Parts: sequence; structure tokens; C-alpha cells
Amino acid sequence: MNVPPPLAMVAELTHRCPLQCPYCSNPLGLAKAGQEQPEAFWRSLIAEAAVLGVLQIHFTGGEPCARRDLAELVAHASANGIYTNLITSGVLLDELKLRGLAGAGLAHVQISLQGATTQTADRIGNYRNGHETKLKVARLVPGLGMSLTINAVMHRQNLAELPAMIALAESLGADRLEIAHVQYHGWALRNRAALMPSRDALRAADAVVAEWREKLRGRMAIDYVIPDYYADTPKSCMGGWGQKSFVVAPDGRVLPCHAAETIPGLEFQRAGEAPLRDIWETGPAFLAFRGTGWMRAPCITCPQREEDFGGCRCQALAMTGDARATDPACHLAPGHGRLARLAEQEAASGQDALIYRR
Repeated sequence: MNVPPPLAMVAELTHRCPLQCPYCSNPLGLAKAGQEQPEAFWRSLIAEAAVLGVLQIHFTGGEPCARRDLAELVAHASANGIYTNLITSGVLLDELKLRGLAGAGLAHVQISLQGATTQTADRIGNYRNGHETKLKVARLVPGLGMSLTINAVMHRQNLAELPAMIALAESLGADRLEIAHVQYHGWALRNRAALMPSRDALRAADAVVAEWREKLRGRMAIDYVIPDYYADTPKSCMGGWGQKSFVVAPDGRVLPCHAAETIPGLEFQRAGEAPLRDIWETGPAFLAFRGTGWMRAPCITCPQREEDFGGCRCQALAMTGDARATDPACHLAPGHGRLARLAEQEAASGQDALIYRR
């Protein structure tokens, strides 16, 4: 199989994070600070990624700004001709640090908001005064010559603030707003009953997004991701498993997606112990679900198989116990109806208490 070079590398510099979000996307087993790879490792990997053909690096975590060498890594990526994007909560940033990152060549900043109001946002992130800090940082980004994306993670406990979230993103000068409903893997699965919106609430949110997209056409792009539990067709994981991008964990392991380590039996190689090109092209974890050869019915004969690539393997595992099963988000999956019924039951559960990620 001819494997094209990856478009992007997701560099998880650390799993340390001051926030305690109940839908944290990091793995259940977090890498400790002592397991994080040093600056020299990342510099070597960035140079190797540039040779491989990577065009974008997304510096993320945890909270990537917990790393003292972040500006140096951004500068090294920029010097290697790679577009740099910082995915951050923003709570560890200030004007001095932002200016340093801009000077190092940072092109794009993505800041997550947990709500449109201080009360909602600080409660969900369980971090006092976090919302006001985020807003101060976001307002500085466009003036320093960097593009700004606002990431709005939506769920039952903040969905009523969606119109205010969109208006807030516009007021901050964002080029793009990513409205993404919580996807229920890992830690988020523990809070599913407290976060799942009702189908009616989701329909209302769909209408809000459609209205604001028209209103802001040409001024701010709006991306929108609904919960898989209410979908009829699956999303392609990472643009297809091993197709467009890869993730490097804080300890240096190279993964096809953020949650791939939840799948038993996969072998993950560590950057520096094998050439990055070899890991990408022939690594066993990348070969496991790349392309369509691993598929079973109904996926293997589906005309969409080279568009959604079977959907999410981690969700298939979480909901069916089998990573090779049809993603239950697909209407052709045997468990699809059960997924929607489960969502509706939990949306009506009345459960509001959050289990924070500590």
C-alpha cells in the first residue's frame, strides 16, 4: 500500500493541566512529568517530521504552556518550514508569553472556552478565574499577528449558552469557531449521564448554528460536530486511521489517534527508537486499521468506506467490546438504535453532578 506523507503531527508535550474538565480527552492513564520527553527529543522529532513531509504541528497537551521550552519548540518548527498551531486553555498565558510565542513564529492559537459566562465556564473547568484569563489572552492574539480559533466544547450543561458563545467568539476577533459536542470516550464516558443533551436540545442547537453561519458568512467560519450518539453516519477518525496525521504522546510513543492506546493488542513504537518514516508507513499500530482491508460487513461493501474509513475504532470498542466492529454511530450498525436510546435515557436522567479530572 502506497502511504502518502502525513499532513499533520499532534505533539502532546505534556499531560499536565490546571483545569479539571469532566470531558478531558487525554487517556485515563496520564504520563507523569518525569516521563515527558526533553526538548532535545522534540527538536529531533520536529526535524524528522519536516523531512517526512509534515506541514502542520499542533502543540497540545494537557496544557502545552506548562512546558518552559514551548517557544523554543515553536521556533524550531517554524525554522523547519512547518505551520505551527497552539491548542491551549489559555490560563497559563499572558501578554509577555504570547509576544514571545509570536516572535518565535507561532501562526495560530486555539483557545478552549467552557462556557459563555464566568459562572458556567469556571464551574465546568473547575478553575477559578479561568474564564476571564482566557478572554484577556484571546483578545491579544489577533493584534499580535496570529490567527485565532475558539474551541467551544458543548454539552447539556452549557448548551443554552450556545448563541452567546458564538457572539463571544465573534467579539474576540476569531477567524474560526469550532463547536464540538462532547465525544464520549475515556474520562468523558464517566460523565455521559451528566453531559448528554436531549435530541430536542440538539435540534435547537443545529438551528442556532445554521442561523449564525448565515449571519457571519465571510467573517467567521463555524465548524460543527454533533455527538456520535445522535448521528446516522460515522466520522472518519483523524481523517482516516493512519491517513493524514499522527499523535506523539508526552513519553514519545507515536499513535494513530489520541485514544488508540485504549485498544488492546496494539503495539506502539517510540520516536527515536525507530525512524519516524518507518513508524508512519509500516508501524504495526498504523497498519492495524489503515485503509479498508481490516473491515467486516457491512463496512467492507459500503460505498462510504473510503470516506469514513469505518468511523471510530475506539468508540466501537467502548460500545461493543470489539475494535473491529462497525462504529455504532452508523445506521447500518447492529447497535445503532441502542446508542440513540441510551443517549435519550441519559439526557433525561437528571444527573448533573460532574466527576472532575484531577
